[in-house]
Order: sequence, then structure tokens, then C-alpha cells
Amino acid sequence: METYLLIVLSGAAVAGFVQGLAGFAFALASLSIWAWAVDPALAAPMAVFGSLVGQLVTLPIVGRHFNFRGMLPFVAGGVLGVPLGIFLLSVLDPQGFKLALGIFMIVYCPIMLLVPAGFKVDFGGDWANAIAGWLGGIFGGLGGMSGPIPTLWCTLRGMDKDSQRGVMQGFNIAMHITTMVGYFLAGTIITNETWQHFGLVAIALVLPALLGAMLFKRLHTRAFRRIVLALLFVSGLVLTISSAPALLP
Repeated sequence: METYLLIVLSGAAVAGFVQGLAGFAFALASLSIWAWAVDPALAAPMAVFGSLVGQLVTLPIVGRHFNFRGMLPFVAGGVLGVPLGIFLLSVLDPQGFKLALGIFMIVYCPIMLLVPAGFKVDFGGDWANAIAGWLGGIFGGLGGMSGPIPTLWCTLRGMDKDSQRGVMQGFNIAMHITTMVGYFLAGTIITNETWQHFGLVAIALVLPALLGAMLFKRLHTRAFRRIVLALLFVSGLVLTISSAPALLP
């Protein structure tokens, strides 16, 4: 029991710091730790709840960059994607969940690491932003991972860190609220055990999230993001290696 509690608290604390620093990736960071002990059906709402709390508590530090006009296409697409993600959550196999998460991290993290500072994609407008939001909504409903794909798209569009934070923080808050509402409407995802875990997650993440947000404001975030992505890539490798054998015939 002590080991399980340590895994839950450490996952929330590490993820809170990562999200406070980078503005996303609470679910990726927390699930890479929780996947060793926490049931995916329980870990998914925990990740969504933690992501929402982490975004809200850092608003006093980074909220001035909010861009409501810029986030609207992302939110519109994301709202349509969340129900599909919630449906996938109900049918995924636990080992398959770990494998899919690991593969996604292996693919996603190097892409973010290899994007040159001056690279910019010029095509696409609101429609492309809406598609990125839709994909983010699917992953958000699946387990609070609404941020990575839209964040990657914003990076490819050449947004600076403050502009990107202003769009993505509002988008992620909207997605997490939509997902939590969907979980409540589903009726079977939020249980008494889930509420108990919500309390543990909230206690563990608040201070690390605030520390991460303060570092975002004071220090150069690109180097920190590279470190975070490298760690997430290693976590993805570990998850993939550990779960793939269980799915082989």
C-alpha cells in the first residue's frame, strides 16, 4: 500500500511540475509513472482531474497570455473529439493502453525535440487548428492528453512560447472540463475510489505546478522542454518494452 501511495503521489508531483513548466503533458508524465500500479480506468480520470487543477492553479502566474480568439477553433474541434476519446477509454485493454501510450511518446517526443527553432508551417488556418483540437479532444477524453498534438501544431506554426501558452492553456482547461462532464455523464467512471484519488492528486501537484510555472516565467523554457521530452521519451520506451510482450501470442 505504501508503494502504491508513493507511485500515485510521485506521479502527480512530477506531472504537476512538468505541466507548470511546459503548459501541457500532465497526463503523459503522470501516466508514465501511474501505469506501473494504477488501473488505466482509474488513472484516466485522475490524469484529467490533475491536468485541470494544474492548469487552474497556474493561471495567476501565466494567465495574462490568454488568447480567446486564437483558442476558439481548437476548442470547437476538441469538443467534438472528447466523446470519441471517452468511448475508446471504455473499450481499451490495459496492456494495450500502456503500449499505445508508450508508442505515442516514442513518436511524439523526438518530433518535438527535432523541430528547428526557425521552422514554420505556413499552410492551414482555423480549419487546421480545429483538426488539431479534434485530435487533442480524442486524447483528452482518453486520458487527459489533450495538449500534446495541438501543442506540436502550434510549435510547427511558429508560435512563440507566450503566444502558445495563451492558446493552449485555455484550450486544455476547456477540454478537461468537457472531459470531466463526459465522465460524470457516463455514470461509471467516477466512483468513490476515484474521488479519494482526486484528493491525493490535488495535494501532490499544487506546489510543483506553481514552481514549474515560475520557472517558465523566469528561465529559458526551450532547454527545460528538451529535458522533459527526453525523459518522457525514455518513459515511453520503458512502457512499450514492458507491455508489448504481454500482447504477443
